[in-house]
Formats: sequence, structure tokens, C-alpha cells
Amino acid sequence: MTHYTLRASCETVHFGGFSHQIPPALTVRSGDRITIETFSGLPMYEQAPPELVPPAFLDICRHLPPSRRVGAGPHLLTGPIYVEQAQPGDALEVRLESIQPLVPMGFTLMRPGAGALPDLLDQPGLSFIPIDLASGTIEFPAGSGIRLPLQPFFGVLGVATPGGDRNSIPPGDYGGNLDNRLLQPPCRLFLPVYMPGALFSIGDGHGLQGDGEVCLTALETSMEGTIQLYARPELGHLPLPLAETTTAWITMGFGATLDAALETALQRMVDFLALTLHLTPEDAYMLCSLGVHFHITQAVNRPQKGVHGILPKAILPHPIEL
Repeated sequence: MTHYTLRASCETVHFGGFSHQIPPALTVRSGDRITIETFSGLPMYEQAPPELVPPAFLDICRHLPPSRRVGAGPHLLTGPIYVEQAQPGDALEVRLESIQPLVPMGFTLMRPGAGALPDLLDQPGLSFIPIDLASGTIEFPAGSGIRLPLQPFFGVLGVATPGGDRNSIPPGDYGGNLDNRLLQPPCRLFLPVYMPGALFSIGDGHGLQGDGEVCLTALETSMEGTIQLYARPELGHLPLPLAETTTAWITMGFGATLDAALETALQRMVDFLALTLHLTPEDAYMLCSLGVHFHITQAVNRPQKGVHGILPKAILPHPIEL
């Protein structure tokens, strides 16, 4: 196993989406570990305080070549990473080992026509929020005395797909803009592989977020994290994407409505229970009603809303081994 460090630079990031035509920023073997740097806030960097835009990020904002601008989304992603053994039809296992903010500043954005209440506002809003790295908290609103603990995670984790460039805003079965706050290290995320090498990219660091991400964004900030990537051909039949935390198994669903996203997350949980615990579909469906919890992941990443199902490990008779 090799441990790589992948810094964000004009040669190792891409902006706006996913594309299988971008040259890999790094090539690894299955099981290799990568410490990876991500930056957030390129669309508003000229408005941002200097704490949000360190010199390496500023260079990217000013000099990122057109060839690495591949979609209409707002996310700056580090990658893609080519995993040598990964082939279409496999699962890619992403082990998230650690994550920490890189800068003492984040931001939250809202604008008319967006968010879970698109008609609430007639003016956009942008708040830059200091991060107390020593205490791991923020105060918001400023001067309110309301203190929120950091719970950092990566909002975007995804693989490239065939066809044209894919906007980074909507999530999908390939992953992408999942915005699932439960994906805090240590955890594992399983994604389907569509292209040789998987071509995995990561970014959109979130300092903290509530379920739903209702105003449009979380506490967006730059992050450094350590991950491992594994090619798992034997797991390609699972209902993906799928995640495991220390306390739960998580299925995910996406749809134009929350109803459609719930149906997909629920069906995937039924399938997961049938495959791993050998339950009948009827028993799995009833178990979901009794002991599985379905939460709104995000309601703002149009045109795809997200719901995730949480299966507590504490109710299981034995661990599920994948």
C-alpha cells in the first residue's frame, strides 16, 4: 500500500462537474491511501475575506485552464483519481478516514428561486462565517451566542460516467453532490463504477450541515482529508450508492420529488436487507417500517432531491460484513 498526498492545484482540480475526458490527477492501486486537499468558494472568491482564499486557492481561481472547467455547477473538485483495478460493473469502496478544515473561514449562501423555500426571498444572501479551529465551533448569527459544533464531511464524492459532462449540482447513482451529513469519518461509501479506473473526484467540504440543507448550502469551506480507495468487483450487485458508518448502514435515493427519492431509498433498503440478511421482501419491507429511519438528505440540489434510509446496527443479530 502506498500513501499519496494530492494537493489542489490547476493541474489536479476540475470545476463545475464530472467528465471521463479529464486526465487523471493521480493514479493509484486498489487499497492505496490518499491525503487530499480540497478548496471551496471559487464563484465568490473576489468577495471573500483573505482567510477563505489562501495563495494556492487564489492561483486556481485566477488561472484554472478552460479544459478543467467541465460543467455549469459551482463545485471545485480534486481529481479525478484513477484506480488501476477498478472496472465497469464493480463497486468502488471509499474509506473516509479523517477530515479537517484547512482555513478559519466558511460561507453560507442563499438566493431567490433556490433552496427549499424558493419564494421566501427577493434578494440573495451571502454570509462569511469565521471558524474557531481551536474549539471546533462557529457562532451564527454573529453576536447571537448560538454556537454550533463542527461536524465536517465532504459534500461531493463521485465517479465519472459515460457520455457528456455531468453538472456537479444534482446527485445521482454515481454519487456526486450527495450532501449526506452522516458521511463523517470513519465511514465507508460504496459507489458503482462506470468507467475504467472509476475516475473518482471529491470536494465541497462542509463544516456542518442540517438534514435538508434547506437554504441552499451548508457551511462551505476548504478541507483536507485522508481516504482509501478499493476496487470491489464482488460488490457490484449491491443497491448502490450505499454507506456504512460506525452505527448504521445507509441507503440513498434521488428523485425529482421527495416522494420519489424516498421510494428509491426504501426499495434499496429492502433489497439490501434481502441480500445481506436473507429476509423475504415482505419481511424486509415491514422491518423498514418498524426499525429503519428515513431522513431528508437535501431538498435543494435541483433537479434531484435526496432521501437516505438508516439501518441501526444495534438491532442486528450479527454484523453485516462487506
